[in-house]
Amino acid sequence: MNRAAVFDVDGTLVDTNHLHVVTWWEAFRQAGHRVPMHAVHRAVGLGSTDLVAHLLGEDRDKEKDADLSAAHKALYGQYFDRLPALPDAGRLLRRLHRDGWTVVLATSAGGAELDALRRALDADDAIAATASADDVDEGKPAAEPVEHALELAGAPAAQSVFVGDTVWDMRAGSRAGVRCVGVLCGGVPRADLEEAGADAVYADPAHLLASLPGDGIW
Repeated sequence: MNRAAVFDVDGTLVDTNHLHVVTWWEAFRQAGHRVPMHAVHRAVGLGSTDLVAHLLGEDRDKEKDADLSAAHKALYGQYFDRLPALPDAGRLLRRLHRDGWTVVLATSAGGAELDALRRALDADDAIAATASADDVDEGKPAAEPVEHALELAGAPAAQSVFVGDTVWDMRAGSRAGVRCVGVLCGGVPRADLEEAGADAVYADPAHLLASLPGDGIW
């Protein structure tokens, strides 16, 4: 029976969360909004529209959402040629691929941003498919991104695992019925990940890779 290892990317495999914090903060600042960086950090992992709604509320001028998203994309795009993969991220994906897992990425990134993340990972030989923001109607914490990843892998939820770094990841994985693994390298506390549904928590991809032999979650 096929089994899928589904991965979030930002903050899980590539060290980009704080770049998103700074560039979203600057996009909000340019538009006249004072949003604390700690609040932005807690919202990273949501799709652009959901992130803006989460931080500015439903009574905001929704016609400005596209401008905010475009400003963030332009600011963040300055880093596309130097996004840093987290230690052993590529090795982790290749190890799972060799062990018979179908590796799929499930990310709110799409287009040129997703291309930049994949270049940073440099592990296309291990990645079977990608469920991006371009492929789903609802982003995390909805189950749809993970469910779509499972469809691409041809794997049942009961035989699959989702690895992510945010509470939105853990909630999406839980709603999709997969086992959820959290990593701390995105900056979210262990207790928050566990409360949101993480079955196990590791420091980063290197820690997860080192823990694979004999680890019951796999």
